[in-house]
Amino acid sequence: MLEIIYQDENLIAINKPHGLLVHQSSIARDATEFALQLLRDQVGKHVSPVHRLDRKTSGVLLFAFDKPSEIAMHQQFMNAETDKKYLAILRGFTPDAMDIDYPLAKENGTMQDAFTSFRTLQKAEVAVAFGKHPTSRYSLVEATPKTGRMHQLRRHFSHILHPIIGDRTHGCNKQNKFFKAQWDMTTMLLHASELAFAHPVTKERIHLKAGLHDEFKRVMDFMKMEP
Repeated sequence: MLEIIYQDENLIAINKPHGLLVHQSSIARDATEFALQLLRDQVGKHVSPVHRLDRKTSGVLLFAFDKPSEIAMHQQFMNAETDKKYLAILRGFTPDAMDIDYPLAKENGTMQDAFTSFRTLQKAEVAVAFGKHPTSRYSLVEATPKTGRMHQLRRHFSHILHPIIGDRTHGCNKQNKFFKAQWDMTTMLLHASELAFAHPVTKERIHLKAGLHDEFKRVMDFMKMEP
């Protein structure tokens, strides 16, 4: 059963687990379960996603029950009128706060402005050697993307040389293998923790929060980070 964190006549939101696709995709033919179908069957109603989360990203995922709400929410996301926050565990010790203003290319090569702010919440030094270093260093950050580009956070953190742990495409393969061998961890440590928006019908400001899933909390635990 999916964890439902918000529901009214027009909208429903879940706390998507790591590893679950939003909907069927030709790029992941191995998948047999999808958030769209699972939620539809769980509530017994048609639902449409109004935004996307990567397969390995967990957290707030919003759906609409009706077409007008779906269109209105799509518009809010396209116009950057929503407020999104993410939690991520990155390689190395990050700055206390930073703005990343770094354009990203679309699939067709067109460059798009992309802007992310983040602040460092906690740092951890684990007494396990990595490469030439006697210990391993990591940071828990809260990221606020101002734009919504494809894989924006993953690409931005890779750009500043602090990739997200478990990111196979844009991350550090040596770190990912290290986490698999040392802690049997293959999850990407990126979580959509908060989403705020104007309700498409009532115009009320809605603020949703999603708690961390067990695997993310397990990593924080062995890093001795406070929940």
